[in-house]
Amino acid sequence: MNMNENWIQVGRVEDIPRQGARIIKTSTGDIALFRTVDDEIFALRDQCPHQGGPLSQGIVHGKKVACPLHDWKIALDTGLAVAPDIGCAARYPVRVADGVVSLALTPKSSAGST
Repeated sequence: MNMNENWIQVGRVEDIPRQGARIIKTSTGDIALFRTVDDEIFALRDQCPHQGGPLSQGIVHGKKVACPLHDWKIALDTGLAVAPDIGCAARYPVRVADGVVSLALTPKSSAGST
């Protein structure tokens, strides 16, 4: 863990709908917290790399979210668009302790991002 990351508590796991998202408003823009059917939590900038659609309004399948505008699939664990599409949504570190979700406000870099 990078000690320079600014961690904030954003709620409990059960506050995020399964196979859905919850928006966290920050000074640098909206971040979408996603919860998979297996209760894994991921955080991405709430903006599709294609045309800026709200990823939080997309449908979660497994570890991917489909953008509601043009059905781009974005991998929740990397932020990368699934081929044949190319692009990357900023992703943010998340940690869960005793059911409480914390979010780092410093984005992670993604392999292959441009």
